[in-house]
Amino acid sequence: MIVAEQKSLEELRSLIGDAENVLVVGCGTCVTVCFAGGSREAAIVSSSLRMASKLNGDKMQVRDVTVQRQCEWEYLDEIEEQISEADVVLSLGCGIGVQAIAEHFPNTWVVPGLNTNFLGMPTEQGVWDERCAACGDCILGLTGGICPIARCSKSLLNGPCGGSEDGHCEIDPEVDCAWQLIYDRLNRMGKLQVLLDLQPPKNWRTSRDGGPRRIVREDLRLLEEEE
Repeated sequence: MIVAEQKSLEELRSLIGDAENVLVVGCGTCVTVCFAGGSREAAIVSSSLRMASKLNGDKMQVRDVTVQRQCEWEYLDEIEEQISEADVVLSLGCGIGVQAIAEHFPNTWVVPGLNTNFLGMPTEQGVWDERCAACGDCILGLTGGICPIARCSKSLLNGPCGGSEDGHCEIDPEVDCAWQLIYDRLNRMGKLQVLLDLQPPKNWRTSRDGGPRRIVREDLRLLEEEE
C-alpha cells in the first residue's frame, strides 16, 4: 500500500492562500488505511481549516468529500460539480491522486494535503514500514521474499556491508539488517544455496531511467474496444 502522512496545518493554510472556497477531497483506499487521508481525516482537516479561518477573521468556506479512489477518473466524475465550485482543491490522496485531479480538471487549482512516503505495510498498531521500492525488476524470488532494495539502507544485492552488527543496520541499532533477515529465512527454508549465485549490478532502467514508466496490457485494451 502507499503510505503517506499529513502536512502541517500551517503548510496547508499556506498552500491554500487566500482562497474563499476550498474543497478537501479524501481518498478511500491506501491513505485511509494509514489514517492520513480518509473520510475521517478529510472531515478533521476541513474542520481545522474552518476554525483557523474563523480565528483569523477570514471568509473561507471549507467543505469535504471522499471518493473511493482519487487515481481513477470515474470516481472523480462523481464530485465534478463540487470541484467546479471550489477555488482550491486540497487533495488528501497520494501524489498520484493530486495529479489525477489536476489532469482530469485542468482548470482547477489542486494542492497536496499529504506527503507521500513509500510503499509499505502495517507492522503494528500505528506503525508502517517500507517494504517495496517499486524498482520495476523484482528479485524477491532470490532473497526469500525480503526486499534488499527497499530494506537494506544501501540497497546491496550480495550480502551485508561491513557495518552490520548483531543483525542490525549501522544506521540505527533498532533497524534490522535486511541481509541478516534474508539469510535467516533462507537458512530456515533450507535454501542457502541461492546466495551462492552472485547478482550483477542493479539495472536501474526499470526504475526511473527514460522518464515516467507505463504498463500497457494489450489484451485488456482489446477487451475494452470490443465492449
